Amino acid sequence: MRNISEVGSFVQRPKRKFDLLIKLTNVRPRARLRPFMNLSIVIPAYNESRKIVDTLFEIVSFLDGRPWKFELIVVDDGSSDATVTLVDSVAEKDDRIKCLRNGHNAGKGYSIRRGIEKSQGAIVGFVDADNKTEIRSLELVMELLAQPEIDGVLGDRTLVNSDIARARRPFRQWGSDLFRYLLRIYVGLGNFPDTQCGFKFFSKAVAKDLFSKQQVDGYMFDVEVLMLAVNAGYQLERIPVIWRDDPDSRFNPITGMAKNFSELYRIRRTYMKGN
Repeated sequence: MRNISEVGSFVQRPKRKFDLLIKLTNVRPRARLRPFMNLSIVIPAYNESRKIVDTLFEIVSFLDGRPWKFELIVVDDGSSDATVTLVDSVAEKDDRIKCLRNGHNAGKGYSIRRGIEKSQGAIVGFVDADNKTEIRSLELVMELLAQPEIDGVLGDRTLVNSDIARARRPFRQWGSDLFRYLLRIYVGLGNFPDTQCGFKFFSKAVAKDLFSKQQVDGYMFDVEVLMLAVNAGYQLERIPVIWRDDPDSRFNPITGMAKNFSELYRIRRTYMKGN
């Protein structure tokens, strides 16, 4: 059974830019729209005080113009800055925004797993707190997941129609290319050239199934989830995204790479038969 395909069509970015300077005092209750589909978006956050408010307002501004009942679940992963205070300030004025606290730095995989466990939407997914992937791509996600034969939709920066608004620095791009090569030969995910894009959505049943089995707490959780999806025979679609690099990354290239390879080794031993 074919379980991955590429969506070639893409709606170009509108010229109108979001106003990301909305103040907390300007938050207004949502209009009462008749929803045809529920949506949960999990946002893992670790020391994201510089960007989290803008990210939340951009997502809310986009979703308020759509007929979807939604919830945003921010999972704070033990931040030492003002991330929790800022999210709580926004959530006080908008009950569609929730904040879960890990209490310590447990990892991105753990945070997303916890958020999805608490989610209630018929469509469940996650985006990054630093807003690297524009939320406008969600329009196509919802259209595809309205089709019963599609189980998940994955943002993919390698697709020809993806718009890389701000490219990675050369050494980070080199590391990304090497990582994709290793994934292809080491864990057999050659059909997924962009496993790490922080923009993935699934039907509720599929999300609950995958993340109830997912065990990796760190950055390689994406790889584990895709391995689980492939083994289960789920139908996954890849779509283009609008993406911009964030030089202020939480990822430590030295200690992070060592942990990533350790997690990949664990995934290979667990999910690849005969290895």
